[in-house]
Amino acid sequence: MPAELIHLVRHGEVYNPDGVLYERLPGFRLSDDGRRMARAAAEHIQGLNRPVTALLSSPLQRTLESSEPFTELFGLEPRIEDRVIEPTNVFAGLRMSRALRRPWKWRHLRRPSVPSWGEPYTQVVERMRAALDESWHTTPEGDVVMVSHQAPIWLTHLSVAGLPLPHDPRTRRCALSSVTSFERRGDVWREVSYAEPAPLDDAVDVGAV
Repeated sequence: MPAELIHLVRHGEVYNPDGVLYERLPGFRLSDDGRRMARAAAEHIQGLNRPVTALLSSPLQRTLESSEPFTELFGLEPRIEDRVIEPTNVFAGLRMSRALRRPWKWRHLRRPSVPSWGEPYTQVVERMRAALDESWHTTPEGDVVMVSHQAPIWLTHLSVAGLPLPHDPRTRRCALSSVTSFERRGDVWREVSYAEPAPLDDAVDVGAV
């Protein structure tokens, strides 16, 4: 028997006082609120009363820290999964308001459908779907938790739903520490639920790619 469900969990709030796009830059840790958010996500999945038998994480600091409550609650050490990492972005380390004041950067905005500012959406989907497929077939039973990032999770949602990949990043339904769950029937993936277990009223979410 393969896995039962795969839960894509976004990391919690990041300590980012300068409001830059943090992309894959080192040193971007969770804030204190972000740690509480990550705990809420883990407790939400624990509350589903389902067996979680595998824990995977993007290699970035904010996702590894968001994996810690899952280790505590389920006794699983995270396995690094490079394919669920944040996409690349030429504006990494910059605030978008400042980047847009630099005319030599405008060429990166000419083809948002690709997008021209970073890793192509199709490539992100390809690696995410490969990670899901492999985890589904190599986990003999129970659920899989993958701690990832906003863009890869949202693009997986669009792909599974059969929707166009080009989109306005401001419209993504993928809040901090949200849980998007999928199952596979035959060769077809299906999204089964979406949850936002962490309080978001005062959350700061400005660094996502």
